[in-house]
Amino acid sequence: MATTDFDIAICGAGPVGLALALHLVKRGTPAARVALIDAKPLETVSRDPRSIALSYGSRQILEGVGAWPIPADAIHQIHVSRRGHFGRTIIDREEYGIPALGYVARYGVLVSTMAALAERNGITTLRPIHVTSSLERADSVELKCSNGRSLTTEIMVQAEGGVFSEQSTKSISRDYQQTAIIAHVSCSQPIAHRAFERFTEEGPLALLPQDDGYAMVWCARPATASRLHALPDSEFLAELEGVFGSRLGRFTGITPRVTYPLGLNAHAAISSRTVAIGNAAQTLHPVAGQGMNLGLRDAAVLARLLAREATAEMLQRFIQMRQSDRKLTITLTDTLARIFASAPDGALSQAALGFSLAMVDALHPAKRMLAEQMLFGQRE
Repeated sequence: MATTDFDIAICGAGPVGLALALHLVKRGTPAARVALIDAKPLETVSRDPRSIALSYGSRQILEGVGAWPIPADAIHQIHVSRRGHFGRTIIDREEYGIPALGYVARYGVLVSTMAALAERNGITTLRPIHVTSSLERADSVELKCSNGRSLTTEIMVQAEGGVFSEQSTKSISRDYQQTAIIAHVSCSQPIAHRAFERFTEEGPLALLPQDDGYAMVWCARPATASRLHALPDSEFLAELEGVFGSRLGRFTGITPRVTYPLGLNAHAAISSRTVAIGNAAQTLHPVAGQGMNLGLRDAAVLARLLAREATAEMLQRFIQMRQSDRKLTITLTDTLARIFASAPDGALSQAALGFSLAMVDALHPAKRMLAEQMLFGQRE
């Protein structure tokens, strides 16, 4: 075996990459043999105000490396409904005997907490630099970095996150394209610890309890999203209330809105000594908020395998072990997104979703299966 600088080099020091590094060290990999490489300064990432949804299963993964608790708002109930159609379901933590179904946290807070743990554990973190090229050999991978440094590693893990750019959505059908509008909204009658997933004619609208209001993710077709984004705050809130209804009273305030294009990237690239996890392997539509949670499960499983032996055989085993969870989660999110993004308004497929929600609420086994996939995924 070649003498390398590291056993495992992780490109991307977001929550998924950090979780992998921390779990590797906890399982016995020497911290000096693990490297984290990220293009952004930690100070910049730590100020990132984006809201992220963490399942209860993700909390358990974070607890496993001491990265919990962090400041977060607990979700006790999830109310799922279809605008203008019969049918809804409510998922409640009490049905599953857990303290919360999930949590809403700030991306920057989570990263800064995990980065501090990585530093205390002695994990090598190289930032702000990025890998400009890589050369895979039979027994190692050579990485060229933007600071002029070259380093070698036995295994390279791609764990860089991000959202879709215009370039990455070119291969997506025009009828399937969607844009997400994100902001924080306040209302006159908030319901403590209750999250909402509201399916509209053009896509899902999620309201996640955070601070004294809600983190909003409103998905719509690009033309609609562009129109909504251009509206004055008062008119935007009026349209939001028209789509969501009066469950939370009146919407009274909103932070500046940000939009980004959506799609599906589900190509878990692998070679003899390189593997992708998290958003580098699968960038999901935000419906059901499963992207981060799927990535953290990737990290936990890969750490368990690579801590035994950092070899190509372990990478192949990882892909096999993660296939079921990835496939089910991707199918769930992609199917729901496609129903609204590609079907015309009032289509049978859209109407059938309302009926399906009613059936899920009535059939306890189906409801439990849906909830457990969202909470824990397919456990290995």
